[in-house]
Amino acid sequence: MYNIMPTYGRIELSFERGDGPWLFTEEGHKYLDFVSGIAVNTLGHSNKELINILSEQSKKVWHTSNLYEIKPQSELAETICKNSFGESVFFCNSGAESLEGTIKLCRRFHFNNGDKNKTDILVCSSAFHGRTLGTLAAGDNENHRQGFGVNTSGFIRVPFGDIEKISKFINKNTAAILVEPIQGEGGIKIAPEGFLKNLRNLCSENQILLALDEVQTGIGRTGKLFAHQWEEIVPDVMAIAKGLGGGFPIGAVVATNKAASGMTPGTHGSTFGGNFLASCVAKSVINQVLKNKVLDNVINLGDKLFKGINLLSLKYPKLIKGVRGKGLMIGIICNINNAELCSNLRNEGLLSVPAGDNVLRLLPPLNITAEHADICLKILEKTLKKLEVN
Repeated sequence: MYNIMPTYGRIELSFERGDGPWLFTEEGHKYLDFVSGIAVNTLGHSNKELINILSEQSKKVWHTSNLYEIKPQSELAETICKNSFGESVFFCNSGAESLEGTIKLCRRFHFNNGDKNKTDILVCSSAFHGRTLGTLAAGDNENHRQGFGVNTSGFIRVPFGDIEKISKFINKNTAAILVEPIQGEGGIKIAPEGFLKNLRNLCSENQILLALDEVQTGIGRTGKLFAHQWEEIVPDVMAIAKGLGGGFPIGAVVATNKAASGMTPGTHGSTFGGNFLASCVAKSVINQVLKNKVLDNVINLGDKLFKGINLLSLKYPKLIKGVRGKGLMIGIICNINNAELCSNLRNEGLLSVPAGDNVLRLLPPLNITAEHADICLKILEKTLKKLEVN
């Protein structure tokens, strides 16, 4: 690793292969992967259908760029739109890129309609939208911005979940409101019930766009294909990535035709976005999630894990104090340091990932079984018991 730029606080652990929700080291040690590449490996590791589709396409054509029509990309866009509010899709490679595209679309919409001053975007406290200069400005982590000369003008910080206070920030220069249905990096924070509906009404009343960051919540993570569908609202634009490719890099900006009306030739682009390989894989991921009762599985096993963790919080109140989230986007609220719990769980063979607000995330593949959930809870209880003794 000497030639790798040291931008990550890496754990001294590497894996040779994966199978479903399991990862294996070269030495044969086995880990239950409840990180999933941070909500990326939607269908676990070595999914047979994804392997076959990727293999078949790799023998035909990998990449032509978006100079030409890409049939699998058109089919993927159609699949996304058939199962969402979307009418128009732009493909890119990552969550940060999908948020950059979303921000550009929101501002361009008003520019295209003759209002060049509508450029401000309301963004929420505790938000995380990526690590590009634009998304760092939209996010709410000053440490991430230090030393990069990030210009935060054009982004107005508002309280997450407080519709009354948010409404007071809207003025003649407001272009959009950008929000995560559930804040992932911020600590699996869920807004009050009805918040998204109220935001939708607020945006419609003020003729501004409602933009959703569903990079972590999308593609079935909460038990619906997209988290905003729980409140039955229609946003104007949505950024997705992570679970879309099941491990293959791809992101997308999904919008109504009206919202996307300013995105004309030359306004945006991506060399690799939505190429043959990525589009074939992503289409299969969505179809498997929708056709294999995966969403039912997310709801059922999410309930099982929530109940189990709540019981453990009553048994070990000095260590953990509860759980929050939705579906298989689970946050254990810690009384001890979340990194300490993460490390001790890893030592027992369970992979998890810290988040803000001293929360530890569990983000397993969406097709885990009840047996995997039981193993997770057993490892968690074993670990908490050891920590309590020490």
